[in-house]
Amino acid sequence: MKLNYGRTFLIGLAFLSISAFWQLYDNIVPLMLKNTFALGDALTGGIMALDNVLALFLLPFFGALSDRVDTPMGKRTPFIIVGTVVAVICMLILPVADQMENFPLFFIALGMVLLAMSTYRSPAVALMPDLTPKPLRSEANAVINLMGAVGGILALAAISLLVPKVPASERPSYFNVYMAVATLMVVAVAVLVLTIREKKLAQQVDIDDGEAEDEEQETGVKTGMPREVRRSFIFILASIFLWFTAYNAVTTAFSRYATTIWGYQGGSFANALMVAMGTAIVFFIPVGILSRKFGRKKMIIFGILLITTTYFCGFLFKTYSPWINLVFAFTGIAWASINVNSYPMVVEMSRGSDIGKYTGMYYTFSMAAQILTPIASGALMQYVHYRTLFPYAVFFSLLSLCTMLFVKHGDARPAAAGE
Repeated sequence: MKLNYGRTFLIGLAFLSISAFWQLYDNIVPLMLKNTFALGDALTGGIMALDNVLALFLLPFFGALSDRVDTPMGKRTPFIIVGTVVAVICMLILPVADQMENFPLFFIALGMVLLAMSTYRSPAVALMPDLTPKPLRSEANAVINLMGAVGGILALAAISLLVPKVPASERPSYFNVYMAVATLMVVAVAVLVLTIREKKLAQQVDIDDGEAEDEEQETGVKTGMPREVRRSFIFILASIFLWFTAYNAVTTAFSRYATTIWGYQGGSFANALMVAMGTAIVFFIPVGILSRKFGRKKMIIFGILLITTTYFCGFLFKTYSPWINLVFAFTGIAWASINVNSYPMVVEMSRGSDIGKYTGMYYTFSMAAQILTPIASGALMQYVHYRTLFPYAVFFSLLSLCTMLFVKHGDARPAAAGE
């Protein structure tokens, strides 16, 4: 059994669109809040956590709802189309409100964008396991994450090229970069809808997986989730919460940290993040192949150890150095190893009819972390010192290692010789 890479790349266009938006959101919205509306780091962190508050409730809801929807276009596609259209329209209001210094308009538009993104994130991610046979989901998730990284790196390139460098007393216009990312989102989703016939492909995958499903039901592995599987499920969700607490603290605060501590100017802070994403792009598919050979859990543990090391190295830099880019290259490898395997481990413990629901649960815990971490890390940066950011990430990353050691289920079957 081999993965259809061409089809999987097309499925990944939805995640490319989502990731492009979140890179723009994480890097530009904090600068707007701080520089235009003069909000402190703690309050900025609180507003940055709003998307995660919405997601905590809406991602499981819309994931489970999409499990039950049946349209000629399929279960997930209608959510992807409507969510993208509404998000693109509302996100273009943000740079206009920023230039007008109109905080009420900015805040309302931001709320509408976040609501729209929450409606289709779980359905978009659930599209991959819907259309991929079970043994191939780590490899497929590698492709999906690669597409997400492409979306992220395109957004970062737009930031680097389209955010003008202006004197400290002036504010740049962000409209061009928002328009570029909005266009990317529309084009990606349009190509997805025109090339992927979700309903037809899902029926084919159901037939391919039929014998495996029957065997799983007979053994009881998936039915009712036995106690030992549930224990692993709880620990993998705890691990997801903890490593997102570490990682999102760094990504959310990075633009402020890089400009304040390392002296980056304009959109140049995006260069280090592009190095991380570029490296991840190179390693996503090799990580997926290695995961099928060695197992998902081992690759995740490797990723945790490596990313913890990069957080520690980040703390050692007191000013800009070209070596920062090397550290972020290893961050990309580490995050690829973690991200490629965590979601497949969660859905491996689900039934086919519950994929949207379990996708929502995956995002519930990752979003819960991202509610806490911008506020907590922002408060430490504001009231203690900016340099608390990386030690904070090291601490929570090590905690995720401890919980991951207790996960005993959801792993990939090691490939036999000749597979």
